[in-house]
Amino acid sequence: MLKREQILDYIRLAKKGDDNAKNILFENNAPLIKSVIRHFQNKGIEYEDLFQIGCIGFVKAINNFDESFNVQFSTYTVPMIIGEIKRYIRDNGAIKVSRGLKILANKINKFVASKQTINGESPTILEIASQFKISQEEVVIAMDSSKMPISIHDKFEDDDEGQELIEKIPSIDIEQKNIDRIHLQNIIEKLNAKEQKIVALRFFRDKTQSEVAKCLGVSQVQISRIESKILDKIRLNY
Repeated sequence: MLKREQILDYIRLAKKGDDNAKNILFENNAPLIKSVIRHFQNKGIEYEDLFQIGCIGFVKAINNFDESFNVQFSTYTVPMIIGEIKRYIRDNGAIKVSRGLKILANKINKFVASKQTINGESPTILEIASQFKISQEEVVIAMDSSKMPISIHDKFEDDDEGQELIEKIPSIDIEQKNIDRIHLQNIIEKLNAKEQKIVALRFFRDKTQSEVAKCLGVSQVQISRIESKILDKIRLNY
């Protein structure tokens, strides 16, 4: 196995068109590509086709990887490979996720929700991997599988006695509100610290622009301008 610095060196060379470096990266990561596509076998797509699709995703991972991401290249690669397979699935017909993967994803989701309730923040990929004694790549695969199409008649719990998902689906209004809330939260998290504080004070604590300006030690006009920019960002991303 290549060390992290060696991998980064080969990525730099591969981005410059060095085919030998790219081949070395392929050879080093072939087991990873195979471990990802294994979850999609026996679902109507030939193994060789899956491997080729996975390789396309791998090449995209090389081209798009940025050292400033501060993540292992293998961890970054997994969702790129899955994304490429999902695009193929979308264009060529739906595919079912294995029941074992669904069960693991459900357990991980429960663990994440529990940690968020207790600590107020989500656990890292490494913490999840340690909890379930699996690799970080397997964590990414399981979590990404929950975004794939599923049947409303799939079991909600880990065994056959569990409720079907259709029994757990809330009303459309509640579901839409939850989607909107999650979407808005994701947008707010992309704002800088000052913008987030203004949003919190203005829209969650119902303070006036003048009160916010006093809290931050700036003028009301500045708050008004910043608030307008924030609302533009939200509209643009919503």
